[in-house]
Amino acid sequence: MTKTRASAFEDVNLDVSGFAPKVLQDPVTPPIEKVRAVAEAAQFRSREPAQPKLKREPRRYRTGRNVQFNVKAAQATIDAFYAISDQHRWVLGETLERALAALQRELEAKKTGPTRGT
Repeated sequence: MTKTRASAFEDVNLDVSGFAPKVLQDPVTPPIEKVRAVAEAAQFRSREPAQPKLKREPRRYRTGRNVQFNVKAAQATIDAFYAISDQHRWVLGETLERALAALQRELEAKKTGPTRGT
């Protein structure tokens, strides 16, 4: 064995034809029909939702509203809120502001009570 290193800058003819990446054997994947049959026989419960949720398009507007407001609500309430916003082409913050204004008017009308005509 020599005690000198080979120079990376010399013209050295190295035979690297024996080097190759290892090829991994593909694992044997059973057919999907067989997997489904075994799962049904074992009464396996699927993790997939019964009805896939429809994904909404992201809403990004520059409105000056910069405070996040998260609320838990029933799905029907959220769907109605989005439907009103979409129908009137309002951003969600505007829909919330209008809903609060309407609620405030309603509460003020209840506070003052019905007016009597003289």
